[in-house]
Amino acid sequence: MSGILEDIAAALPAVIAAIIVILVGYAVGKVVGKAVNKLIEKMGIEKSFEQTDTGKAFRSAGLDISSFVGGVTTAFIVVLSVILAIQILNIAGPVGEFLVAVAAYLPRLLGGIVIIVVGTVLVGFLASLVGDTLKPVLPEAKAEIADMLKNLLLIGLIAVVLLIALDLMLLGGALVYPLILGFVMIGAGIALTDGLIKSITDDHKEFAEVAGYAKFVLYSVFLIIGAGAIFSTFEGVTDIVANISWAFAIALAIMLIPVVYSMAKKMSKEAS
Repeated sequence: MSGILEDIAAALPAVIAAIIVILVGYAVGKVVGKAVNKLIEKMGIEKSFEQTDTGKAFRSAGLDISSFVGGVTTAFIVVLSVILAIQILNIAGPVGEFLVAVAAYLPRLLGGIVIIVVGTVLVGFLASLVGDTLKPVLPEAKAEIADMLKNLLLIGLIAVVLLIALDLMLLGGALVYPLILGFVMIGAGIALTDGLIKSITDDHKEFAEVAGYAKFVLYSVFLIIGAGAIFSTFEGVTDIVANISWAFAIALAIMLIPVVYSMAKKMSKEAS
């Protein structure tokens, strides 16, 4: 019993010091976070940001950029204080090693979250800027091309931001990269299909009758390609996807026969 009390007495100064460090870190983080918040508000960055599409999305979600940056600053200082407190405790054994590993990982986790949020904001701003820049250059009837390019840029850059963040958080790997690549292919395919079909139907009204079929075909093609990329690391799945693709292609060819016949018949009547 006396040995336990001696151990507690020996550890008590370190525990008190660790608690004080965390409390001081929290207090300092709060003060610095509020100061950063006020500084951003006074610099006028927030007003300019709120005029963008991403800023409006932030505002509709009840967030603002100054509060976010201030919160991240507070969180960063608190994380540093927790790391310092764990080092002060100097706990031995597996528990101590686990706490040290968690403390070492916290900055990576916080950095990854910041990269995702800030990166998404910057990507949204850049994509909107490119779209708004291209619209006056293109004919009014082709405005959907600017939107298509904007969406493609948005999808590609978000994928890059996610890859960077996941690498920092040590969550990347053989399963994650194909997953992101597959979703990028599917998203890009949908954006391309929508822009392409709309552009064609605007120029050729007779194509409107089969536009729905064309969309279905292209959506399905990109979905199969994306699924193949997602499951490319699983042995044998690529062959299954290939067989499904062939079956799907044959089914579509059969389904499109009456559509093509109907269009040819209609065009021959209009020509005569």
